[in-house]
Amino acid sequence: MTQERRQDERRRRRLARQQQKRQGRGLAGMGPAGDVEFGGIMGWFQRNTRWIFLAVIVLFIGGGVGSTFYTPDPVIPKPTPSPSATATASGTASATSTATRARTPDPSIQRRFTGPPPTTVDPNKTYTAVIKLEKGGEIRLELLPKEAIQSVNNFVFLARNRFYEGLTFHRVLPGFVAQGGDPQGDGFGGPGYTIPPDKNSQRFEQGVIAMAKSSAGVSGSQFFITLAPTPSLQDQFAVFGRVTQGMDVVQKITPRDPEKPGQPVGDYIASIQIIEGN
Repeated sequence: MTQERRQDERRRRRLARQQQKRQGRGLAGMGPAGDVEFGGIMGWFQRNTRWIFLAVIVLFIGGGVGSTFYTPDPVIPKPTPSPSATATASGTASATSTATRARTPDPSIQRRFTGPPPTTVDPNKTYTAVIKLEKGGEIRLELLPKEAIQSVNNFVFLARNRFYEGLTFHRVLPGFVAQGGDPQGDGFGGPGYTIPPDKNSQRFEQGVIAMAKSSAGVSGSQFFITLAPTPSLQDQFAVFGRVTQGMDVVQKITPRDPEKPGQPVGDYIASIQIIEGN
């Protein structure tokens, strides 16, 4: 074979190999798996898709852990203004620069505890809570220990220890709920613990009381009274009492939304008295 023929043969083989590569790719720009191969920044993203995906997963998991371990004390359920909309339990309520408690807290009242109180209420007894507002007015509620023993026991414990004195109704949404019991007054406060959940079939009519929730669980102190029927809350919260007198007082509690600036100071709770009977 002459030198020229050997060179022609090598050239032919090289062209054949190049042709095979092109055929292996299929159409121009198609990879072995049939994926489009891009150049430039798009190509970089394509080649590193797996690592980008793993990084996103790591960031997502890291963010979830952070929110779990750094969520503030259990807060109120974050209801929507519409009675027909589903209220959600939220630990992401925004703190507001508007103070809800203008006074200095009473240092003689214990606001922090190491855990939920032991069960001391008797489900066979009757319990009435009398909420007095500093601006005047009285709200009387029948508590339901047989229906919600955890909530009633905790509420009675805190009321008897004067926990609620001087706190405000910090979130009051007309036509929905009036919420109070937060020692911080911004929706993030609590007594330092959560309580086990109750579950019952009591209807969310106007004038029922229930404990608030957050992603951490059932709030240890924040409660809300419904200002109108709220069936959207039925499967999320447990009724533990109902207003028997003073619904007109409840309806006159000063409206305020702690997530909005320039809100008035919430109405103060002067006291909550617990009356126990057989």
